[in-house]
Amino acid sequence: MKIDLTDTTAGEINKALVQGRRAIGTPAVGMVLTLVIVTDEENAYDALKAANDASREHPSRTLVVIKRISRTPRDRTSSRLDAEVRVGAEAGTGETVILRLYGEVSQHADSVVLPLLLPDAPVVVWWPVNAPLDPAKDPLGALAQRRVTDTYTAEEPVRELTARADAYTPGDTDLSWTRITPWRSMLAAALDQVDCRVQAVEVEGEAFNPSCELLAMWLADRLDVPVRRSPSAGPGLTGVRMDTTCGPITLDRADGSLATLSIKGQPARAVALKRRDTAELIAEELRRLDPDDTYASALRYGVDRLNTVPEQEASASTPDSASASPDGAQPAAAEAAKAPAKKATSSRAAKKAPSRKASAK
Repeated sequence: MKIDLTDTTAGEINKALVQGRRAIGTPAVGMVLTLVIVTDEENAYDALKAANDASREHPSRTLVVIKRISRTPRDRTSSRLDAEVRVGAEAGTGETVILRLYGEVSQHADSVVLPLLLPDAPVVVWWPVNAPLDPAKDPLGALAQRRVTDTYTAEEPVRELTARADAYTPGDTDLSWTRITPWRSMLAAALDQVDCRVQAVEVEGEAFNPSCELLAMWLADRLDVPVRRSPSAGPGLTGVRMDTTCGPITLDRADGSLATLSIKGQPARAVALKRRDTAELIAEELRRLDPDDTYASALRYGVDRLNTVPEQEASASTPDSASASPDGAQPAAAEAAKAPAKKATSSRAAKKAPSRKASAK
């Protein structure tokens, strides 16, 4: 059921929601949260479709905020709010309100959204594109317990990661981080199967892909070893190689769906590691509304620390271990010499660290 409202108010929208629920025979409100989507007209359809699919797992009231550009000075001084109310089959398992803001009212979107939030329910704000540099200080972001962005849609994703780290506030998260959850789970499970110490890591994937950078930063932060980023043709992440004291562990995914896990001394195994769509990513993020400390720690590690070796660590390498291999790659012994001294623990402790500290959410 759809109800169109032109030049309306938040009070009229609330009345339309009640009328719509009564008309379809469901007067009770059975939703668990309010999802606010801040987007433009071009991306509104895809974002709303993903939210409707995710609502099958998380029934919610979805508010889509679209700020329309005023092209003339007269339009910029006027204000208007149009709304489209959807209930029933048109809105998945919840309710949907599409808000189009014109003129000065577009500068006060929080005042429009606030009366439409579900009482005593969590609020999640999602920016599919054009997210603010500091989501927590955005007027809409300030209303939310959870703020979801996607650096993959930014013009300069790697630089955007640095800005996200500088402005991080508990409750911030990113779909580029959500995309690597299966990778983190698989790598942590692989390290649980061996009694070895990780010496160096290489992450291979598309250049300027923030998910690749986040995975590399997560590994560097949790394992405290050198991590090198290598570009590939994609799609997305294509492989991770961990050099350990027991031999290499590789997770390779060349086609974007099926990966091969190889551990020295064990047969290679095929594992499902498909690229997930936006609805699956949003559904995963809505499962937890508490701050993601693992994401915060990885984000703050910093992109600029990848592929670099501190001078004092490089000088500590012995002449034999610092020699290059015939193919030009640095041998694992040299990488191990660069590892911080605090990692010179027993192999059992080094093995258990990823499964305890770096487990996927």
